[in-house]
Amino acid sequence: MKVTVEKYHGLGNDYLIYNPEQNPFPLTAKRVRLICNRNIGVGADGILEGPLFGEDGLDVRIWNPDGSLAEKSGNGIRIYAKYLKDAGYVEKKHVTIQTAGGPVRVEFLTETGGKLTVSMGKLSFWSNEIPVTGKRREVIDETMTFNEIPYKTTCVSIGNPHCVIFLKEISKKIVCRIGRYSETAEYFPDRINTTIMNVIDRTHIEIETYERGAGYTLASGTSCCAAAGVAHRLGLVDPKTYVKMPGGVMEIEIEEDGEVHMTGEVRYVAKMKLGEELSQQLRAL
Repeated sequence: MKVTVEKYHGLGNDYLIYNPEQNPFPLTAKRVRLICNRNIGVGADGILEGPLFGEDGLDVRIWNPDGSLAEKSGNGIRIYAKYLKDAGYVEKKHVTIQTAGGPVRVEFLTETGGKLTVSMGKLSFWSNEIPVTGKRREVIDETMTFNEIPYKTTCVSIGNPHCVIFLKEISKKIVCRIGRYSETAEYFPDRINTTIMNVIDRTHIEIETYERGAGYTLASGTSCCAAAGVAHRLGLVDPKTYVKMPGGVMEIEIEEDGEVHMTGEVRYVAKMKLGEELSQQLRAL
């Protein structure tokens, strides 16, 4: 039996859906790395394994392309919700999805499910919840050194860990230069997602992101939430903010209690049946 996957993207951040009901074996780290390889596999920024039917509803397992597991993914959740609608698992306008980083509630804004709002949970700046080493504190505007260069850094969790750095100039080159060192820096026992940000005005920011376990990405939902949350906490933006990334724009709204809502679009790409040779390789891993 050949392996079948379906590909979607959210603002250029591409994921594969791996439905265990329709495939001959479960995913492992080795299998994920091969499938996500853009040269000898299908290629993707990650794999969403599901639906997994848990006690609390429709679960999903989020894989990074390096074979590690992610607690939460903003683009991944929107893509997974769109798939659930496309495949007939969900008919209502709302669905709650269980992730390793907690439950998220999704609202479909269009009949096709192509535009969605996700309630991502609450922001936390507390070091033990992110986590960041050292005494318990809110990690705001601290100097951290990556590759022998000091940066003013604010860290936050939205179910997964983020560090955000304000810079006047942002680019892929700069975030990759920082992210290669910050991801595994001694401050962060569970590694970290790195975002560099420029504030344009009270309702617009722009970011570049280097994701833990994935590297540079065109868009990141949780990084949008983290960046907007940091900018709002520091008084630089309003509660409703538009976040510009290389892949497109995401709308973020922050409530007084720290709950974050993310609105963006998802696009379906293709359903793919992997070749016999690749399927056999995966089975052997």
